Amino acid sequence: MGRGDLSDDEWAQLQPCLPRNHGRGGRWRCHRQVINGILFRQRTGLPWRDLPSRFGSWKTVHDRHRRWSADGTWEKVLRAIQAEADAEGRIDWSMVSVDSTSCRVHHHAAGARSSPPKIPGRRSKPARHRSDEALGRSRGGLTCKIHLAGEGGRRPLAFVITPGQWGDAPQMIPVLEQIRVPRPAGGRPRTRPDHLGGDKAYSSRRNRCYLRQRQIKHTIPEPRDQRANRRRRGSRGGRPTGFDPRIYRRRNEVERTINRLKSFRAVATRYDKRAYVFHGTVAVAAIRLWLLP
Repeated sequence: MGRGDLSDDEWAQLQPCLPRNHGRGGRWRCHRQVINGILFRQRTGLPWRDLPSRFGSWKTVHDRHRRWSADGTWEKVLRAIQAEADAEGRIDWSMVSVDSTSCRVHHHAAGARSSPPKIPGRRSKPARHRSDEALGRSRGGLTCKIHLAGEGGRRPLAFVITPGQWGDAPQMIPVLEQIRVPRPAGGRPRTRPDHLGGDKAYSSRRNRCYLRQRQIKHTIPEPRDQRANRRRRGSRGGRPTGFDPRIYRRRNEVERTINRLKSFRAVATRYDKRAYVFHGTVAVAAIRLWLLP
């Protein structure tokens, strides 16, 4: 076993969540060997063609990652692992925080066609396909952004990929709607945290109304201009928002989650042309964090 490969305990936890070969066509190469190759590329950020030979053909590793990113397999695996962790009481629902991080886009990741690619065996477009490929241009060059919801144990619950120039506040609701942790014993998936934390970028009337409708307690500071506007409106401006500095300190948990996520070089710098492939790359990194003790 090489450095960064799946341990026996991690493989025993991951194997039941993976798809099985249904006998159509040739047999798949060992999932463990291929996933170790994907994790090696995640950790180092090297080109697919430069994968060491111990992982087998680089094209096999690349194609399986691309296929599972296209059909949503990585998301299903992530939710299955989260469901098992929730059943064991390892998810801290008491405080879920939202934040975002920008990722520089390598110049090899630019130039993808606007039309969705054709996936063998699939007639519909890939999951998470975007016409803009989640690429934004700023003064520093091409960037994309990961909007993330992390639980108290410093592991990601859900995320959304957008172009780098998109704001944080409009993406809070889409991120929260991606939280769906199934219950192995049956019943509806859990989608609502006990408390939500966010910085000033997430302070908006729309977000606060959404959280009140879902009965989610939240700690989001109000920017100075919003406070001045509320006071100027008088009684029509509404009541002041509640804010607890002690609870707000826990917002650093999502920042530490992002630091762990971006320890994977293929996440910190985007090398994937397609948005759905990069979404799968982030999902694999999240799965790896959930497998770690």
